[in-house]
Amino acid sequence: MSKSKLAIILSKLEVFNDPKVRQEQYPTDSEVAASILWNAYLLGDIEGKVIVDLGCGTGILGIGALLLGAKRVFLIDMDYKVLEQAKNNILKVKSESSMYNNIDLKAELRLADVGGVKLKVDVVIENPPFGTKVKHSDRLFLEKALEIAPIVYSFHKSESKSFLEGFAAQKNAKITHIWNFRFPLKASFEFHRRQIHRINVSCFRFEK
Repeated sequence: MSKSKLAIILSKLEVFNDPKVRQEQYPTDSEVAASILWNAYLLGDIEGKVIVDLGCGTGILGIGALLLGAKRVFLIDMDYKVLEQAKNNILKVKSESSMYNNIDLKAELRLADVGGVKLKVDVVIENPPFGTKVKHSDRLFLEKALEIAPIVYSFHKSESKSFLEGFAAQKNAKITHIWNFRFPLKASFEFHRRQIHRINVSCFRFEK
């Protein structure tokens, strides 16, 4: 598996059929997802690890982690419809190529609000809501992630860096790596006027 091959596979997955504004259900770009997952793999945070994808949506990050050798992945979301899409995406990856039939895609899908998640795992990889619709929802996701795993990869607006450094310190954690992107938000709702709107988003790696 190469990074480019991973990006191609992820680009073929289903995205939100009926995205919800309040939950900020925007698809994670496949190139961005592949880039972060590949970096996590190179840092030893994927292969053989138990991973949670919090607010997994249709499962792009969790499925990518499985393809890179994660031991087990929990896909957790509060929307049962997108969990069904995540399940379809797992079946899609398994069925489309004999190459992936040899990969044991051990995924457990859970319907749950982030606040009610009670797990202990090796790594969390998440693209949470940015808190533009429900205030502090991004903070809630990061707080839970740092509670259940010693290593966290989390997407946030780049401008949040100073806040995140302080927040991490309060949780006895530190930011070890930052990857910056011009994150493409594709038109998903009627009020969108542009096909693609790019914003400055960073993926932060936290370690406790």
